[in-house]
Amino acid sequence: MKTEEKNKTKPRKKFRKKEILMIAVPLIAGLFFGWLFFHGSGGETSVSAIQTVHNHESEEATIWTCSMHPQIRMDHPGLCPICAMDLIPLENTSQDTELYGADEIQLSESAMKLADVQTIHVNRTYPDKQVLLLGKVTADERNITELTARFGGRIEKLFVNFTGQKVHKGEKLATIYSPDLVTAQRELLETLEYKLTNPEFYNATRNKLKLWDLTEEQITAIEELGEPQSFFDVLSPISGTVTMRHVALGDYVKEGSALFQVIDLTKVWIMFEAYESDLPWISLGDKITYTIQSIPGKQFKGRIDFIEPFINPKTRVSMVRIEQRNPGLKLKPGMFANGVITSRIAGNQKDLVIPKTAVLWTGKRAVVYVKSPGRDQPTFQYREITLGPAAGDFYVVAEGLNEGEEIAVNGVFKIDAAAQLAGKSSMMNMAQGANMEEVKIASPVVCGICKETIEKGLMKERGVKHVNVDLDTKLVTVTFNSSQISTGAIRRAISMLGYDADEVPADKSVYENLPACCKEQ
Repeated sequence: MKTEEKNKTKPRKKFRKKEILMIAVPLIAGLFFGWLFFHGSGGETSVSAIQTVHNHESEEATIWTCSMHPQIRMDHPGLCPICAMDLIPLENTSQDTELYGADEIQLSESAMKLADVQTIHVNRTYPDKQVLLLGKVTADERNITELTARFGGRIEKLFVNFTGQKVHKGEKLATIYSPDLVTAQRELLETLEYKLTNPEFYNATRNKLKLWDLTEEQITAIEELGEPQSFFDVLSPISGTVTMRHVALGDYVKEGSALFQVIDLTKVWIMFEAYESDLPWISLGDKITYTIQSIPGKQFKGRIDFIEPFINPKTRVSMVRIEQRNPGLKLKPGMFANGVITSRIAGNQKDLVIPKTAVLWTGKRAVVYVKSPGRDQPTFQYREITLGPAAGDFYVVAEGLNEGEEIAVNGVFKIDAAAQLAGKSSMMNMAQGANMEEVKIASPVVCGICKETIEKGLMKERGVKHVNVDLDTKLVTVTFNSSQISTGAIRRAISMLGYDADEVPADKSVYENLPACCKEQ
């Protein structure tokens, strides 16, 4: 038994030694070569340690901001002092600021797709606008006749019994008995015997009856009859419609009293109300298409022949008139009309026009985002502009943009939100606007090529917001952010374009390559 146990234990002892050797030898070799390696590279260990400390310090220098109020900047985490939300770390954008400027925001291609950002190039065109007008049918004031009593008397007969009755020229409207008219007729008959010997006396009595609205035929009939007529007929002076009847049978009237109003409705006016904002788009002679609510399915056309020279202080509108023929008297005064004018702005000239979707409008400021050229990734620059009149779905740009610049027309609000979260200039964050300045630089520009070259060249400079070259005064007006560019740098930029800028001369090599017309400076 003892011999067997010894035989069993011996192999077990040998197995443990082999196992120990297999583990110990590689371990010792590894420690030895590791010592050699790290002993010769102690400097690298020091650098690694320094980098670790540097990274630790960078983490400690992280700026903390609020996702709802990005203007908050703190050097430690905590709560927002405005809304009490937890502050979040703000990514280090110092490198981006150096590359792209304080008022530019860079978006990745994926962000552009998610935000559905679309851009267009700004062009000059004729701005058109559809002006919608509301109006009414009214009588032509030139075809309104008011009949009054030329002499006092009593209404003996009335041939017009209701308002709206149609009458023809020369038709009887009423019969009046007038004692004064009877006396005047007797005077006429008495002067008949002096017709040849004293014609002036005769003509005076005859003219008296004419002034009382008696016709030549009526006066001649009195002379032929030889006795005065007791009743006198009131005749219609025009063909039309009786729109007012001021008397009834048996009424006594005095001289000058209103009897009837007759209007010729074969021509009518359509009077449209034009608001102040629509007046720049309306001119004499403009075509207008309109419909009448009570005559559905039919369109009428006309031309504007009159625009009131004043504005109603209560309604703030000016009346616009067109004249319309009215066969069959289908157009009746008082009917409502809806008109449309497709018109160009006064002056009929090309202007810079941008879609309304491209503008962020705060009520005081109009903001667009201009795509910066020559960037590896889409980069947009905050730009304030001055708007002209609205042209339908477009705005006319008065100042702030140049032809050919590319602007965002869709997803603009998302770009602005990204700029706001990054603490850059945005519609609601005007911190960058505090450093805005304007300078006027004398430069001997002579033609439109000079103007375009300088304006486009300076707009590429970081910090330049707006450039305007006046060919008459030879002044270059530049609006810029003084924290990003100086007036001296602007002058040098103009000189590098080949033009003198105040006391800074033009670069000779660039000047030699300018067009001949620009060298006249």
